[in-house]
Amino acid sequence: MMKKMMSILLAGILVVSMTGCQKEQKTGEETTGMTTGTETTVEDAAPTESGAADRSKELIVYTNSGSDGRDAWLVEKAAEAGFKIQVLNMGASDLTNRLIAEKNNAIADVVFGQNNIEYEKLKKADTLRTWKPDWVDGVDQTLIDADGYYYPVTTTPLVLICNNEMQNPPADWTDLVKDEYKGLYQIHGLDGGTGKTVFASIISRYTDPEGELGISEEGWAVARDYLGNAHKIAEGEDSIGSIISGELPMDMHWASGVLTEQKTRGYKFGVMTPDVGVPYVVESVAIVKTTKYPELAEEFLNWLGSSEIQLAWSDAFGTIPAQKDALENVTDDIKELMSVLKPQQLDWSFIAENIDAWVEKAELEYVK
Repeated sequence: MMKKMMSILLAGILVVSMTGCQKEQKTGEETTGMTTGTETTVEDAAPTESGAADRSKELIVYTNSGSDGRDAWLVEKAAEAGFKIQVLNMGASDLTNRLIAEKNNAIADVVFGQNNIEYEKLKKADTLRTWKPDWVDGVDQTLIDADGYYYPVTTTPLVLICNNEMQNPPADWTDLVKDEYKGLYQIHGLDGGTGKTVFASIISRYTDPEGELGISEEGWAVARDYLGNAHKIAEGEDSIGSIISGELPMDMHWASGVLTEQKTRGYKFGVMTPDVGVPYVVESVAIVKTTKYPELAEEFLNWLGSSEIQLAWSDAFGTIPAQKDALENVTDDIKELMSVLKPQQLDWSFIAENIDAWVEKAELEYVK
């Protein structure tokens, strides 16, 4: 492969793609479902007089990471650890909107799985409380919210993969605006987490306080050509098959999905590694401001974010732990992939403040 592309042979793992990415075309459309290991209701729960953690009480967990059996796994493992939980699974945008609507009397006690963009919206709406987990020293400090509202448990690099025989592949996302790549790469729509995050990681490089929506004219020109030159992946379309056949030799993908496809298809993809890094979707945990059980919520998240549980979560679902101790013990294919990737430094607060307006402009003016 040419410079900036690395072929990675990854095998020997049964991996399930990261939640939300695998369901890319269904994000925000999934039917909300509750998974529970107990019959206790929110109305039945009441704080103890001392306010100390009482594991006889039940916690309600809002998550966008509950599909493909993750919710049932979480309920079962939590019960083994002595926690009673109900898991309410929904799309990321729906979860954020619901918490904001319930701001003064939220049903949820904790949030699990949202990314930085959604958490910044929840922070601005004053729906979360500050706290500090006992495992905070074990994660990359650059991934932690500086204000102490949410903390990382898994990471999902978003990458561009390509046919391994492609000549002169791009070195960076911004190269895709060149005529030579027109109609050769596939992207997810801006209504889903993957497409939206990659788009934000591109145009946020072109900040301009005087520009439209904080972006320079050059940035909007890049956005126009990046979106205009792309093939938008339709629901049910075999984007991976198109890469292998060479029909559409490039595709944006999430890291755990790359691992899955390499194993399933028996194919070595090229993976773009820009100097600036790649956007990481970081799944974090947080405590809802109005929870009746802050001590119990913190105790539960100390358990959920621990190296032991995150390694077990990775073994079960192919996720990439934020915990350094857990990451050292993941399967070799995850280690190999992560060794060639680095996170792009992004201003998530700025992105969260503007992303909806950026997407609206882009869909109206540039998306074909």
